Amino acid sequence: MLTSKQRAYLRGLANPLDTILMVGKGGVTGDVIQQADQALTARELIKCKVLETAPHSPRDTSSEVAQATGSEVVQVIGTKFILYRKNPKESRIPLPKAGRNI
Repeated sequence: MLTSKQRAYLRGLANPLDTILMVGKGGVTGDVIQQADQALTARELIKCKVLETAPHSPRDTSSEVAQATGSEVVQVIGTKFILYRKNPKESRIPLPKAGRNI
């Protein structure tokens, strides 16, 4: 689970990224999930877009892809969303430390 500080940090990193995954009229298919999974393994942070022809809203689509890939939704804004999943073997993005647990 990401903290708000970590989400803000990841949003800043994702700002200059290009959109690498597009979900169209076919919705979230096995191919889309496979592409997202491979991209998350390679990059840890990806930007995705839901086209107007997609059957579901960007928020629903982002939740579905995140659940299928074991990632977390960082942000959904307009038709775009950002996903993050830490690579357990070779982490590339150091996250800010979480706050104190009370």
